[in-house]
Amino acid sequence: MDLGLDGNAALVSASSSGLGKASAAALAAEGANVVINGRDPDRLDDALADVREVATGDVIAVRGDLTDPDDVTRLVERTVEEFGGLDHLVTSAGGPPSGPFLDTTDEDWYEAYDLLVMSVVRLVREAAPHLQEGGGTIVNVTSGSVKEAIDGLVLSNSVRMSVVGLEKTLSRELAPDVRANTVLPGTHETPRIEELVEQGVERGDYPDYETGVAEWSAGNPAERIGQPEEFGDVVAFLCSERASYVNGAAIPVDGGDHASNL
Repeated sequence: MDLGLDGNAALVSASSSGLGKASAAALAAEGANVVINGRDPDRLDDALADVREVATGDVIAVRGDLTDPDDVTRLVERTVEEFGGLDHLVTSAGGPPSGPFLDTTDEDWYEAYDLLVMSVVRLVREAAPHLQEGGGTIVNVTSGSVKEAIDGLVLSNSVRMSVVGLEKTLSRELAPDVRANTVLPGTHETPRIEELVEQGVERGDYPDYETGVAEWSAGNPAERIGQPEEFGDVVAFLCSERASYVNGAAIPVDGGDHASNL
């Protein structure tokens, strides 16, 4: 299926690793010109090389901190300068620290909000005029925790829900020129999950890596965890005209893992 993204300009934040990187790769493979972003220059360089391997469009990397308003402004400006506009914004960000409610401080809450919510607010504010020019899309990457709370992740459970409320509002305020949707990932075999499984093997929790991955997929109707590429394909689809009537949706990509009805 041709998604019709050839020559489009896309910005994917926090895309030097994991699901952000997979989203950037999927868009680049479909012919979009893509800006990837991250804070660590070495990791960003590695990601740039990986994404360019599958790309049929141009790919550049722009270093920046999503909690720095000036970096966010520069990120959008650089995208427009390089590619002559901006058609698709994919917002992604790292996760906040884990821990129970009584162990979290005011500072923890403000930092999580700045990272997960204000980064999206600032990116959309900067990108909206460009997205509205030719009709564009916004895809927010959040977490399955907005559907079902996850033990020990009070910050993610609470703060990420603001992004869904923002996305739903944007889907109405920016329509019909811009579509906005949210994607809710379940467990995927990202470097973070690989690291956690390997740590479990070292501790003796699992006899080997394969057993650890199987434990992470326990109870999932798909009987496995997802691959980042599968997630990226959903993001690329939502950016495309093939999804032209999908707007204001919060779509789980989790193999059916979460049991909530809505």
